[in-house]
Amino acid sequence: MQRKALVIALVAAGLAAPFAARATDGYFSHAYGTKALGMGGAGVALAEEPFGGAVNPATMTMLGNQWQGGATWFSPKRSAERTGSGMAGIDGSVSSDSKNFLVPEFGLNRMLRPDLAVGVSVFGNGGMNTDFEGGQVGAMSACAVFNPTPGPYNLLCGNGRLGVDLSQLMIAPYAAMKLSPQHSVGIAPVIAYQRFRAQGLQAFDNPFLSTAPGSVTNRGYDDAWGFGARLGWAGQFGPVTLAAAYATKVRMQEFDKYKGLFAEAGGFDIPSNWTIGLAWKPDAKWTIAADFERINYSDSKSVSNPATGILACFGGDANGCLGAGGGAGFGWQDIDVWKVGVQYAIDARWTVRAGVNRSDNPIQARDVTFNILAPGVIKDHVTAGFTYKLDATSEISGYVLQARENTVSGTSLLASLGAPPTTAETIRLKETSIGLAYTARY
Repeated sequence: MQRKALVIALVAAGLAAPFAARATDGYFSHAYGTKALGMGGAGVALAEEPFGGAVNPATMTMLGNQWQGGATWFSPKRSAERTGSGMAGIDGSVSSDSKNFLVPEFGLNRMLRPDLAVGVSVFGNGGMNTDFEGGQVGAMSACAVFNPTPGPYNLLCGNGRLGVDLSQLMIAPYAAMKLSPQHSVGIAPVIAYQRFRAQGLQAFDNPFLSTAPGSVTNRGYDDAWGFGARLGWAGQFGPVTLAAAYATKVRMQEFDKYKGLFAEAGGFDIPSNWTIGLAWKPDAKWTIAADFERINYSDSKSVSNPATGILACFGGDANGCLGAGGGAGFGWQDIDVWKVGVQYAIDARWTVRAGVNRSDNPIQARDVTFNILAPGVIKDHVTAGFTYKLDATSEISGYVLQARENTVSGTSLLASLGAPPTTAETIRLKETSIGLAYTARY
């Protein structure tokens, strides 16, 4: 059974690679593992499922032998609009296609000794996808100033479809050890794979705005590998478990096909993050959990450099040009995330859970133009879930998530490049997720 489970893990890794696109807390998932997903993401101090490599490896000493495989249907609805451009004629609105994604995940935990656990977690760390139809802006508009190719144009003055597709897959083997009956520590080396594609950015693919024209857009998919680590601690204090986990920045290879788009010649490192939390079990039926997470998007220049760098580039400062070290990015700020969840065992077979997740919005109004490509503006999530025990060794779990629509509006960057100062843009995002998983103990 253990060999079969490992084979499933490898197959899951292969299947997850093209589908691991999931944006909730910025572009990170709000949780990993179906049970935690149903509790608003709270889980750093819980040992409910074998995703120590994704959350906190230290808690795996409390889990026992089990494996879990599951998948989430993720449906984001993204839209953008521009107004106020007047005679420039670049107003338009568009909604993204590609509204359905499948996100698999797999975890395996094995107790080698009562005080030593090893395992592996395979999961989609995060991602972002937009796929806008072109042709919203007419051929006789001001887009012709930025793009010599005849129109009509998409919302960023390029030709054809507009959007990006970023997927991140993580494979995290882990080990956890009890230092005493109440305290455990764990470590998980993380192997990361990501792939990316951009299309419809022809207006920026020139020597005036990019350090590497020809490597900005419509180059197909490029991929990259990287390495990082996750560390964790968990301590039990009667009915309360306290825990903390830290994930290092994952240093990735550059996207060579897009070295003229992303800062540092195609760099796109995965940001570090840390979480602290607690789980309180007042009796055998109730579990209450709360986490606080900090995601450091500033670790990745391509993500955090302000989009206004493109204005410096236009003014002659090469360090602000796309692809340079200080090149224009999405301008994402570091964010705080609060997660609270509750679980109740109705009887020997049924357990239900619910949760809320509140995160900061990483996108400022000044960066709204570039974030038409990546509108990760969600703030509020509500979740619910269940587990049904099939027999003494197996169970199924499920969850549903609804993320309320949020918007960000701001003055368009194009207003600083010749469009009227009244030119403004608005981006929107809302999400729905439904997931199922099967767990077997051995």
